[in-house]
Amino acid sequence: MSAQTPPTLLKLARQALLRDETLDMSALDKLPMELLPALFKEALTGRHTTTVKAMVAAWPFPCLPVGALMKTPYLETFKAVLAGVDTWLQRKFHPRRGKLQFLDLRKKYHEFWSIWAGVEDGDCSVENQDEQQVVKVLPKYALRLLLKVVADLCLRPRVDDEQTCFLQWAQQRKGSIQFCCMKMTIWIQPVHVIKEVLKVFHPEHIREFELNTEWNIFMLAWFAPCLGQMRNLHKLLLAPVSKNIKIGNRTTDMEDKCINKFISQFSRFNCLQHLSFRRVYFLRNRIKRVLSKQGWRAGCLMTPLETLSITHYNISQSDLNYFSECPKLFQLKHLDMKGVGLKALDLMPLRVLLEKVADTLQSLDMKCCRMKDSHLIVLIPALSKCSQLAKVSFYCNDFSMPILRNLLQHTANLSKMNVEQYSAPLECYDDFGYVSTESFTQLCQEMKCRLRALRQPKYISFATNMCPRCGEPCVYDQEFRLCHCQQR
Repeated sequence: MSAQTPPTLLKLARQALLRDETLDMSALDKLPMELLPALFKEALTGRHTTTVKAMVAAWPFPCLPVGALMKTPYLETFKAVLAGVDTWLQRKFHPRRGKLQFLDLRKKYHEFWSIWAGVEDGDCSVENQDEQQVVKVLPKYALRLLLKVVADLCLRPRVDDEQTCFLQWAQQRKGSIQFCCMKMTIWIQPVHVIKEVLKVFHPEHIREFELNTEWNIFMLAWFAPCLGQMRNLHKLLLAPVSKNIKIGNRTTDMEDKCINKFISQFSRFNCLQHLSFRRVYFLRNRIKRVLSKQGWRAGCLMTPLETLSITHYNISQSDLNYFSECPKLFQLKHLDMKGVGLKALDLMPLRVLLEKVADTLQSLDMKCCRMKDSHLIVLIPALSKCSQLAKVSFYCNDFSMPILRNLLQHTANLSKMNVEQYSAPLECYDDFGYVSTESFTQLCQEMKCRLRALRQPKYISFATNMCPRCGEPCVYDQEFRLCHCQQR
């Protein structure tokens, strides 16, 4: 029977301090610095709100990444953190060992806790683990005079209690604290509410922005100047935009002006790398204006796009033609066109684009594009050259068995492929569009065997179109799964 490892002296000291509900800032200022990070973690997880408040007010390090420790919400502890910041702001002097500069409320890993875990475990000498090391993990914008509070915001119609508390607190202190939102996601909020939030969290700090609002283009135009202030955006997602517009005979002219006003904001983005549009109806025949120098001033983007996602809308031939001409797309890593109807289009410009990104493209999603054999024949030569391709999806297209065999043959040398999703061959369906499970199983097994003879696929699956009765597909991957109505 092994003996239980006794607690260390540091752990015993922390336990004694946590039992002391009268612990104040003056006492904390005298504690060894190496004791404080682990003590704070235990106070936070143990919901010792009085100690948490006192420790925030007496924090001797430049940064306090508290969000990494608060992945499970608890309102009272969160309020204690904010109360500690208020106390810190009211102090006439600050600890000689350092000054809090950066409070991080984002619920994500932060290197600070790893540094001090090393001290706790005895991996690093205490002398080398002072506040100077913590400064190294601070972002540049934190090393200024005002206290910076950084958070990610997700604005929903029903905001949770923690975020409501935080937004009210931030609104009242915007003059004495600099608030930064790195990632903002908006779901169906009035424009004026978002504008008020952006008065506290200045748009220039936002790096990722998602707008899921179902606004019409008039509301987007009203919001456009706010979007244009997000000059440091790296990632933008817009979805969807409502087309329900009825304002008399002037609707078309007004709509065009609003669309132009919105698109013109793209000229202000200096470092955009990931661009996504979902169900944005007004993009049709306007892709060039969004991506070209007409929409972006010359030299505007610091780097080419890494991700382009344009999904669930009817692209035009002129839009597709520009894909092969736009230099900002020639280093794409991810191309997502699911739900884009390609049935009536010439895909040669898309083939040209795939050839130009053959050395960089890692994922290609072309689900539900209504493609036929003639379309895939055009793309196969380019696909065979995409040496970095790791994930492809061609679910819900209309391909025959011979063309699928051709595709697998030409992509046999793609050694980095991890996920492959293909449509079930047309030979699986009867004259009424229903799946013959026997044919489906047999043909999928044949294609798997054919591919294994060429290379070892990591994950490969075949799926039928949606069943007209139950709306579910049959899937063949590691096992065979029937749609709901065929399971009966």
